[in-house]
Parts: sequence; C-alpha cells; structure tokens
Amino acid sequence: MVVWLCLEDDVSMVFMGRQKLGWVVARLLLDDDGMVAAAGGKGLGGFLVWMDDDGGSWYVPLFEYFMDFSDVAFRVVSDDYVTADSGTGIVHCAPAFGEDDYRICLQYQIINKGENLVVAVDDDGCFTERITDFSGRYVKDADKDIIQAVKARLLSVFKRNPGSSSLEALLIPIHFVGDLILLSSTEQFRAVRVLMIDCRVIASFSLLTFEYRRFVAVEKLKDQLLENNKQTYWVPDFVKEKRFHNWLENARDWAVSRSRFWGTPLPLWISEDGEEIVVMDSIDKLEQLSGAKVTDLHRHKIDHITIPSRRGPEFGVLRRVDDVFDCWFESGSMPYAYIHYPFENRTLFESNFPGHFVAEGLDQTRGWFYTLMVLSTALFERPAFRNLICNGLVLAEDGKKMSKRLKNYPSPMEVIDAYGADALRLYIINSPVVRAEPLRFKRDGVYGVVKDVFLPWYNAYRFLVQNAKRLEVEGLAPFVPYDHATVQGSSSVLDQWINSATQSLVHFVRQEMDAYQLYTVVPYLLKFLDNLTNIYVRFNRKRLKGRTGEEDCRTALSTLYHIDNSNIGGQSLRKGWSDVLGKDEKMVATHHPTVKVLLTSCKAMAPFTPFFTEVLYQNLRKVWVGSEESIHYCSFPEVEGKREERIEQSVNRMMTVIDLARNIRERHNKPLKTPLREMVVVHPDAEFLDDIAGKLKEYVLEELNIKSFVPCNNPLKYASLRAEPDFSVLGKRLGKSMGLVAKEVKAMSQEDILAFEQAGEVTVGTHCLKLTDIKIVREFRRPDDMTKEEMDAAGDGDVLVILDLRGDEALEWLQVAREIVNRVQKLRKKAGLEPTDLMEVYFNSLDGDKAMSQRILNPEESYIKDALGSPLLPCSVIPPHAVIIAEENCDDIFNLPCVITLARPALVFNKDAILNLYAGNPRSSLDLQTYLLSRDHYGLKSEFQRGNGKIKVDSFQHAVDVEVVLGKHVFLTVGDYLASTKAR
Repeated sequence: MVVWLCLEDDVSMVFMGRQKLGWVVARLLLDDDGMVAAAGGKGLGGFLVWMDDDGGSWYVPLFEYFMDFSDVAFRVVSDDYVTADSGTGIVHCAPAFGEDDYRICLQYQIINKGENLVVAVDDDGCFTERITDFSGRYVKDADKDIIQAVKARLLSVFKRNPGSSSLEALLIPIHFVGDLILLSSTEQFRAVRVLMIDCRVIASFSLLTFEYRRFVAVEKLKDQLLENNKQTYWVPDFVKEKRFHNWLENARDWAVSRSRFWGTPLPLWISEDGEEIVVMDSIDKLEQLSGAKVTDLHRHKIDHITIPSRRGPEFGVLRRVDDVFDCWFESGSMPYAYIHYPFENRTLFESNFPGHFVAEGLDQTRGWFYTLMVLSTALFERPAFRNLICNGLVLAEDGKKMSKRLKNYPSPMEVIDAYGADALRLYIINSPVVRAEPLRFKRDGVYGVVKDVFLPWYNAYRFLVQNAKRLEVEGLAPFVPYDHATVQGSSSVLDQWINSATQSLVHFVRQEMDAYQLYTVVPYLLKFLDNLTNIYVRFNRKRLKGRTGEEDCRTALSTLYHIDNSNIGGQSLRKGWSDVLGKDEKMVATHHPTVKVLLTSCKAMAPFTPFFTEVLYQNLRKVWVGSEESIHYCSFPEVEGKREERIEQSVNRMMTVIDLARNIRERHNKPLKTPLREMVVVHPDAEFLDDIAGKLKEYVLEELNIKSFVPCNNPLKYASLRAEPDFSVLGKRLGKSMGLVAKEVKAMSQEDILAFEQAGEVTVGTHCLKLTDIKIVREFRRPDDMTKEEMDAAGDGDVLVILDLRGDEALEWLQVAREIVNRVQKLRKKAGLEPTDLMEVYFNSLDGDKAMSQRILNPEESYIKDALGSPLLPCSVIPPHAVIIAEENCDDIFNLPCVITLARPALVFNKDAILNLYAGNPRSSLDLQTYLLSRDHYGLKSEFQRGNGKIKVDSFQHAVDVEVVLGKHVFLTVGDYLASTKAR
C-alpha cells in the first residue's frame, strides 16, 4: 500500500500550481527556462499535491482504494536516502514493504510501532476485497487489466497562457512509451511528469505481502555498542572512528526473520492466539516439551512438531513460526556457533573470546562487522573481536566495479599462470586496498612486481649459489656458511651494514605486524630487498667473486647466506652447491622464486610470498642437516645482535650522494661508463663527510666511476644558503604571526643561517624556531672560470654534490678499458658461458700503431684484471693447444679496432725444467706433457692444491716417477706464466 511520497532532504522542490493545488518536482529536474528536463532517459517524477493550512503537503493518489486512511496517508515527506540524481527524485513508500519505509513512517507518526499494517495482497498473492476492481484475482493474472485501468485515467496538468499569469487546468490523454508519458509538443507546458507507475512495477510490487517480522532490539544496546567499539583496534582507524561509529550511533532495530524455506529456522513456538511463546534454546528442551525425537533441525524436519499449551488442552498447541533467520544472524554468530558453544568447548571459547583478529572488506562495515558486534554485545556485553583489518575494494582498471557481463578484468588464473600467485598477492598487499581504499587493478602492476621485486631477489640468490659453486669448481674447499658470531664480527663495513639492516628489518616488521599495519610492512620489506640487491650484492661483487681473497669471499657469502641464523651456520653439508643450483635452477627460475640474504628475508617474507620463499628455502636447505622441512615450519626471526644505526645512517648518506651524482650525469648525458676526474661533496657536518670519505669512499668512486673525491665542510665555498620557513609545520602553530615570521626567516643572512645550524634554534620575534621548522636550501655557486658544461651540481636541500665534467687523455684511456671489459662480458654472455666458467681473454689490436694500444691499456692493467678476474693477454701468446670458445672483431671502440678472443685456460710448460726431470730424455718429457694436457683442468688444479703445489706422476713405460711442481715445471694458465716471467 502506497501511503506517502519521500523526497530528498537537501534538494529544492518546485511547487507549480494555483492557490494550494499544484505539482511538485525536484528542482534538479528543471532546465534553465523552468521546463522539465529528462534525466538519464528515465523520465521525470512529479505529483499532483495540495497543501493544508498547517503547511503540510499531501498528494492525490492514483487509486482510491485506501481513501479511508487519508487523514494520515498520502503525505509528502523527505529523507536523505532518496537522491535526485538517481531516477526521478521521488519515491513511493509503504511501511509493510521496506526498512526505510517503516522507519520514515514511524518518524512522521503515520503508523505506531508494533501495530498491524494494512496491505492489498493476501498470503496467496491475490488482491483483497479492499481492491474492489481486482478483488480475489491473482496479481499476475490481473496485469493486463491494471495496465488498461492506468491508461484509461486522465491526468490534470497546468498550462500557462501567453501573456497571462493565471493557470488553467487542461485534461489530456496519456500516451505511453515504455514507462514515459509523452505530452503534445505543440503545447507550452510548464508541468512535469505525473504519478507514473509502470505496469511491470505494479505487478512485481503487488506480489509483496505483509508479514510479521522479528527484531533484535538494537536501539536498547546502542550505548553498550558504542562502548564496546571503543575497546577494539581497527586498521585503518578512520573506519572505526567515522564510518562504523556513525553507523552504530544511528543503529535501528534489526529485523532478523525471513520468509523463506531454506535457512536456520527461528526457534519460536507460538500459540494460536499469540499469547504464549516458547523460545527453544536446545534440542533437549524441544524433545522434552514435544515428546518427539529431533535429529535434524531443517524446516521440513521440525515444522510438524507441536508443543502442548501450558494453560491446558483447551488452548490447543504451540506451532513453530514459519520464518527462518536472516543469514547475517548466522554470520554474526560465527565466533561461538562454529565450535557449538555453549553445548561444547566452553573452556576453549571462554579462554579465547573475544577473537584476536578478523579481516574483511569495507562493505562489511554495515554487514558482518556490525552483526558480530550486535550479537556479542547482546549475549556477552563484549565485542566479538579485539583487532580488525578492513580492506578496500578491488575495481577494474577503468575505476568501475568488476563485472562478468562487461568482462572488464583479466582472468585471475591467467594472471597467476603468467606471473605467479605470489606476484598477484604482493601486488594487492602493497596497494591502497590494505588502507581501506579502492584499487584500480592493472595487469601491468603485477608484472611490475615480478620485474622490480622477484627477479632482483632471485638474482641475489643465484649470485650466492654461483659463487659458492665457483669455490668447488676452482678446487677449493666446499662452501660452508660461517656461524653467526663470525659473520657478526666481519670487518667489512657493508657486512656490518647489512647485518644491522637485517636486525632493523626484523624489529620493524615485528613492531608493525603487531600493529596489523600491512601497508607499512611491505614497503619496508621491498626497500630492504632493493638495498640487498642494489647495494650489498652490487657493491660486493669483487668480494663475492673471490677477487679480494678466499677468506674474505667466504665471509661475504656467509653474510649473504644467513644474516642472523646462528642455529644453522656451521652445520655439516650433505650436498654440494652445484646440486643446489644445478637442475633446480630451471625450476626456480620458472616460478621466479627468490630468497634473501637469504634466510632471514625468506622468513620475513614468507607470510607475504609463501610459494616463492618455499621454493628458495627448499633449494637452500639441501646444504645443511637438521633444517625444518618447510619455511613455514620455521619461527619468525627474532632480533639478534646489535643494531648499528650509525652504520645504517652512513650507507644511507652514501646512497644519497650516489643518487645526486647520477642525476648530474643524466642531465649532461654522461653514462656511468664515462670516467670523471673529481667529485666534491659539500656539507657542514664533519661526521657526514667522514662517512663518505672513510670506508665507503671506494664504493662511491667505483660506483660513480670517478677518479678522486674531495670533501668540503665549508658551505659557502660552493654554495649560497637560503632559509625557507616550513609552512606545513608552522602554519597552524603561528596563526596570524606566520606572515611576519616568514618574512624574517627569508631575510636571514648567510652568517645567520650558519649560526642557526650550529645552535639548532633561532628566536624570531617571540617565537623559538627549531631545525625542523626551517628548511635550509643550498644553491650551487659555480666558480667564475667554469661553465655549466664543465662543472655542475645537484642537492637535496641538505648535501650538495659537485662533479667536474671536464675530460682529459687519462680519462679517455680508462673509458677505453671499461669499454673493452664491457665487450668481453657481452661476448661471454653471447657464448652462453656461466659466471663460474673460467676463461682467458686475448686481445689483438688491429691498429697499425701497436704501441698506441699498449700505451692506452697498460695504465689500466690492474683495473681490467680486477674486472675480468684475469689479465688481458696479447694474442701472440695463445698456446697451440688452447681451445678457443668465442672470438669477435670490435672496430668501434674509440678508434681502436681490435679482436677479442675467449679461450679455456691452457697449460704452459717449462720444457727445460721438465726435460731435467727425466735426465734429458725427450720422449719421457713429451709423454708427461701429453699426460698433463689430457687431464681435466679443474681436476688437475684441485690435485695441485691438495698437494700444496706438487703432484706425483707415475712412470711412463721405463721412465722414473717424478714430482711435478706448479710454477716450476708447469703453469695452469697463460696469465700465471706471464706473471711469473714478469716477476723474474
């Protein structure tokens, strides 16, 4: 039954009519000329209304079946749940058929709470006698007749005569097109579409029948609900403080009954006169009162069960009501219902309630979160949970809801097959969704996680395994990670830094995870992995490759392997490192897995990337016994050892300087392979400069390819200082004084600024300003005799980095050397060589002036040897038995055409010394050389190492046994032979 019209609260209404009779329409639906404008093709909403003497508005109903209720019905009211930008801006309402309808009707005292409501349809879906034109007919059967009845009615509209202010009524017929009314275009109507009910709407609306509803009296619990909400912890907190709090403040009684067949039956047995009600709280009680055996609580198993009335047989029996529970009632009962409390598991429930943690989407603020809170408050006067994470909604890339019909999202399985489940997982965890904000899902974003996170992480793992394997290939003892104490005692500043950074990682992750703040944890983890790959591994390549000695190499590998796992280090190996990489490398690479530096990051990332870390862990655990079977069986890392905040700060400062220098290079198109002569770092803090000029200096110079570094603690030598007030900090604090203070701060002289930095504060007027209140900007001041192309600078407001961009002949030679190294590395890759494959590199200059190439390359001999792991050898010394792997002509290396040749290491014999072994017997001497050449090079090297540079060779035919000495009778490589010759 339609009893009133509801309009939007804050939308102006236009009343157009004569005296107290006219039309009402939302102003938003009128155009600039006052004519009705169609909205979204849906037509307009307007109703013939009249106003009483008290200012109340009433509308003229389309049908007159309920005119006896006209003293309270057919009112025009307003509420904020109606919106003018959706549909017509006017809603038909009936209290028997909607929660908002019922609420508004109570608010305007159209009905009283608890009274029976009048409806037009009986329980069988037929019109009641009140609907005289269609009484007794099934509503769907009456559809066509209803349509004709609507069309047959004439509607009054008003037409304004030209030149007249009066309004006169005009009757016109209705022309229907869908649910629109078409009015004659020749008439100048200042009117609106009238009360229009689509026949389809009537039919479906009429099928609704009135029913008694069962409510939870939430309004009585409101104060306790608000108090319980204060006892909970939400992430993010604004959902609790704003959205959920506001919902609880306006909480209304909750209708928990539903008229359906499937569902949990309401346990209410009621007498026929409604005076006696029994609530069943257990199966035992139902069996005891009814005498029936109950084995199934579904409707069709218990609806026939009756209970005798306590008042006597003359009052009949009690029968169960037909309704079932709202499914949200069941969801809200989850904390206790799933363990069958209170009939079982009392101790388990009572010792763990409220639950420690729940998580769901933002849309559950008025759903599951609400029902959990309502039921737990009603039953236990406590919240149902202690901590809650609320996530936002994942939308399509265009910002719309994901829709199967529109197909505006990629298939989840396609994304997982392409990039892996962990990449998808990490992409979502590290997105606005974990801050209860919407995410526009982009497939490219998942690919970005693979590219920027997983591949670098895997490469760090692969780098560890390859270099551990290299020790075995070179005939050295297999790699066994040092114990925790040894790793912590490393003298390398980068070892100390990564050890400390790992402890900071564990501390931070534990702290933030305890606070359920995923959106801070994941960025920190990703930053750690970035530092691991781009600082520790990148800057430690020489150490990890053994260029600084075997012991230093093992220390670096141990640090990379496990930073804080003292329970693992030093345990016996059960397989070699070749088995860790070997065949498993393909499997690892296929899934883009990754592990950390390595075990700690594996454990820290395991909750976020469970599959990725598991594969890595399974590969790593092959080299020790006593390990857990799965990464997910391991305990989360604990903070162990000392956190060196000073060292962490030093490395951060180093990276700041490196980033600024890279910016200068990019501006001037100077790639890193182009060497520069000098870098100046300007900062007033001597401690800052000591960090860069101390143990980190070699890393800065090598990374930036700069010959020399000059620290400068005089800010005025290369820069001018300027003070700027931090308006974001001072604005609220100073208020109206901000303008005056800002003027004085900007007027500070160079000396004033230096004194302020030294003292740490300055007084402006009556305000004391600290270092955090004023920004000191350092602007580069170039020397008068230098141009921008010769010298340039970059700063971040704290430190200033200056590069000398001028070139000279020595720098050109270094650039040639770096380019040759680059070509060798590319040739190795082109030949399909692994980093553990040892090669000797031969160089043949095609330039007519051979002396020129030597003049260029000789000064950079040590650099080339460090970079390649072997010297650059002249092609004239290639042994005839050398096995050439790859060769390439290079005619574009700075006008120095050449040929680069890669060959396997070849033995070089001291023929005179070998001849002496056999007392001048050339046949035996040749047999020994042939035998040694037939041996596997790696195996021969290992044998020499085990014999401390000596091996015993049994006799050939009738020759005597001999002892071959490495470096006297034979050399393992051409490089070793030339180095020995040069030393002599």
